Amino acid sequence: MTIKIHPSWHQALASEFEKPYWTSLTEFVKSEYSQKRCFPEGKNIFRAFDTTPFDSVKVVILGQDPYHTAGAAMGLSFSIPDGTKAQPSLKNIFKELQSDLGISRTKTDLTDWAEQGVLLLNAVLTVREWEPASHQKMWWENFTDAAIGALSEKREWVVFILWGNYAIAKKSLIDETKHHIITSPHPSPFSAHNWFFGSKPFSRTNQYLEWQGQQGIVWG
Repeated sequence: MTIKIHPSWHQALASEFEKPYWTSLTEFVKSEYSQKRCFPEGKNIFRAFDTTPFDSVKVVILGQDPYHTAGAAMGLSFSIPDGTKAQPSLKNIFKELQSDLGISRTKTDLTDWAEQGVLLLNAVLTVREWEPASHQKMWWENFTDAAIGALSEKREWVVFILWGNYAIAKKSLIDETKHHIITSPHPSPFSAHNWFFGSKPFSRTNQYLEWQGQQGIVWG
């Protein structure tokens, strides 16, 4: 498995690459990609880390695992290449953005967020086609939990946006005395009407960042 990861992340997570699980994870991913169709493309598996350096992270938006249909997953949680039909969760994220800040966004590629310091991190970085959660509990969580823990320990004033019970369970990894956590139900159509809509994560994020003397995110 080729590791394309920003040097700042490689340094922050150096010890993880020496742990036994990393060998198991690498072998598993290589086997899966050689035998089945998996997403995202191999070159994009670590895209979130390569696009948003460790020292630049202002916000973390945590997803579960990549989209499992062709042409959707691009290595950034919730993000879809422009020109591809938006998934229901992303549509609801954009509805809340419109309600929260009055921003009407149609660009589905969220790379501009990532480049401003929004780490669009999936807890599991790969998936088989048409099989959601197929790579869960296969060591990816060890790695991404370590990434969240490193941000919690070594950084300050990061906003963690946790949507849904799976993401909210990661609160235990975050030092709430140093960081700000925003939780709500998942933007999925199954739960978005249960207070995801109206939760105002975008304005609340920028209010906190500006309160800490940082520049807010341009979400539009």
